[in-house]
Amino acid sequence: MTAPSWDLSIAFQSLDDPKLTETIGSIEQRITAFSISEVILDVTHLQQAILEKESISVQLATVASYGNCIASVDASNAQAKALVNHMTKLSSELSQAFSPYLDAIVNAPTELFELVLSLSDELEAQRFLLEEERKLVATRLSVKEEQLLSAMSVDGKNAWGRLYDNITGSMKVTLQLSDGTDETMGLSQAASILYGSDTLRREPAWRAIQLAMKQNQESFSAILNALSGWRLTEYQKRSSAAPVHFLEPSLHGSRIEQATLDSMISVAKKNRAVGQKAGCLMAKMFGTEKLTPWDQLASMPPLVGEASSYSFDEAIIIIKEAFAGVSQEMADFVDLMVKNGWIDAAPQETKRLGAYCTKFADSRTPLVFMTWGNSMSDVLTLAHELGHAFHNWVMRDMPLCKTKYPMTLAETASIFAENVVRDALLAKAKTKEDKIEMLWEELSSALALTINIPVRYEFEKAFYEQRATKEFGPEQLSDLMSKTWSEWYGDAMSEPDPMFWASKLHFSIPEVSFYNYPYLFGYLFSIGVYAQREAKGEHFYRDYVSLLRDTGSMRAEEVVQKHLQMDLTQETFWQQSLERVSQQIDEFERLIS
Repeated sequence: MTAPSWDLSIAFQSLDDPKLTETIGSIEQRITAFSISEVILDVTHLQQAILEKESISVQLATVASYGNCIASVDASNAQAKALVNHMTKLSSELSQAFSPYLDAIVNAPTELFELVLSLSDELEAQRFLLEEERKLVATRLSVKEEQLLSAMSVDGKNAWGRLYDNITGSMKVTLQLSDGTDETMGLSQAASILYGSDTLRREPAWRAIQLAMKQNQESFSAILNALSGWRLTEYQKRSSAAPVHFLEPSLHGSRIEQATLDSMISVAKKNRAVGQKAGCLMAKMFGTEKLTPWDQLASMPPLVGEASSYSFDEAIIIIKEAFAGVSQEMADFVDLMVKNGWIDAAPQETKRLGAYCTKFADSRTPLVFMTWGNSMSDVLTLAHELGHAFHNWVMRDMPLCKTKYPMTLAETASIFAENVVRDALLAKAKTKEDKIEMLWEELSSALALTINIPVRYEFEKAFYEQRATKEFGPEQLSDLMSKTWSEWYGDAMSEPDPMFWASKLHFSIPEVSFYNYPYLFGYLFSIGVYAQREAKGEHFYRDYVSLLRDTGSMRAEEVVQKHLQMDLTQETFWQQSLERVSQQIDEFERLIS
């Protein structure tokens, strides 16, 4: 079959489905009732409020995911975008209705807090998330201020993210080809070319994206300035008891300590030569002195004949066979995703950028989104997102509140899945050429995760440090990106990607700041997890699933201590993973020499 499109009928038949209308009406009525009910802060009413908020959240998240899925495939669908906006507004109203109860819970004495959770297992399941909220008591505003902030974010902070999606989803780019002809396509289609083997269209695609971003740079810089300005103002207002640093909300959301982040970035910086070496070896394969920005994501140039191309069907077979090496349950899960139509990979002009995994909260149905481009990179992207989906799947019997894992730990399952596929293909490689092709993917990952991810982090960190006193124009953002790019890529890259701050959608996501370092965390952490596979043998799969099920109710340091018996705040943990990466790069160098 060709790359598939979603079947979302497990939730609703269409945007006009009466069931959808009925569900939205139920959500609205329940939130209204919640909002106008008398606020009584005794034990019984606190318990009822927690349970009611959780129940409404399941309905709301399901409808929001449905609307977002349709809008992701067709960014021009006004009805889907309106539905997403409406759910954002209802989510804010639910948060406002729950605010007085949350305020009482986070400020409650320990005895009262324990009493609130003692009624049932359903309430006890909320313990971890509520304890995490109680840690933020010093930075909470008054109930009315929290409600006002939530209400204003709908058409304030969140609107900027919607603007980015609308611009990029409807954007067309024109490739100027070497034969003098032009080719016009959607932005996501052009972006997918960068991952493939089409040497004639890759540089034109990159330059077309650069031009399109530059033509919209005023809008994109306004988005970044608005989002950062909003956050910095909010942090300032929350700093009455103690200053709130701009990294603190991200660290709290990622459930890691500052010492852990500092240790990881420090090791990455000391080992920049590892990622740079990967880039130089990749350039050698392209026959260039330095790697070019349009080649850094590309498939390996063919050693003989034409470059390898993979259909969606072939990718599924590759991933299933690799997953089966860990457990037949993982392989069967891939079949389930395909059979039920829970993957959307068909290229379309109006498709949004990127790839992601989401789920329907009511049925716990995992869903994967990407744009298929027939490259090995697409195979690994599919494996990555199926790893996320599997993570959701093994938690489907747990209370929803215990499945809300942070980005740092979310990337564990996805990058683990990539490693499984790469290793399986490497093990099957019969010739030196086959081994080189598979190790190429290790080089590509090393460059992306140990160099490009730190570029994003240090760019954003420097931006926030200076944003407190001034706005940045497009040229300043491009200069800062180019400077940071050069510091990390060094001599491995021919030129920077000055518009990367605009083309990388992660910088314009309103819900999460610093949507970057968790990828490096997940990469290095998953290598540590993967290293146990051979040592544990038949017991590995059971322990791996156990680790995944803990990710929604533990901080990252606790998960690593329990399952790997190591300390994330120490550089030793990160260094050992990077040494494994370095060994793979050295093996590639040996093979091509």
